[in-house]
Amino acid sequence: MATSDDFEISPGKSIGDLGNEALWFVAHSIIAVVIMVATIMVMGIFHPDPNAAGPKELGTVLCFLIPMLAGFVIARMGGNQIARYVWITGLLMFSAVCVWVLDLPTGNGLCEGCGALDKLWRTFFSIDHGSGLMAGQGLAVGTWAPLALVGYALGSGFGLEEE
Repeated sequence: MATSDDFEISPGKSIGDLGNEALWFVAHSIIAVVIMVATIMVMGIFHPDPNAAGPKELGTVLCFLIPMLAGFVIARMGGNQIARYVWITGLLMFSAVCVWVLDLPTGNGLCEGCGALDKLWRTFFSIDHGSGLMAGQGLAVGTWAPLALVGYALGSGFGLEEE
């Protein structure tokens, strides 16, 4: 019978090292999302018009740039190499939310009779003509959160390159 010592898990890394990396991966992912939520909360202080395109466009830009800046700063302060891989969390989150949106029923409203591509486009990327699915939170959940994770990973990568 084979034991865990018979298998090489990752070149030169113990199970404890891999567990430590997994915890850092989760921690950096949470940091990126918390920074995005803080950005949205700060924007909310100014009570932007929820139907206007300007605040949504500004939110999209800020939800990318602020986590990117934070990832850069954290990496420069002694971050680890794992931070540059949190874009994977963003990709998985976006994929899961896409599957969820595709499974949502359309009915009377903004996206009545929408096809799959139209559902996704109007839920995640349309500023002016949303789908009405996900209670109107498709931009925040499906676009801004993954964008914040990608921005954080890019910022971390830039911060680690200069070392």
